[in-house]
Amino acid sequence: MSRNPEDPVYNRIEAARLAKGLTRQELADKAGVHYQTIGYLEREEYSPSLVLALRISKVLDQEVSGLFSLSPIRKEK
Repeated sequence: MSRNPEDPVYNRIEAARLAKGLTRQELADKAGVHYQTIGYLEREEYSPSLVLALRISKVLDQEVSGLFSLSPIRKEK
């Protein structure tokens, strides 16, 4: 979840990353973070800073509001 249990941030990072054909390492390199950070984010164990959310959105060519939500997101299969 997030650093504040009462404020979880949900995301679609994994689905967007896979749609772009990127590995966690490739996304991490382009976003300027460690690949494990991408894993934590995808598992919703960590909430990104605004700057990181913007970087990831840019790399994945998505709007921030399309990738991140304060409400649970139904995961695509």
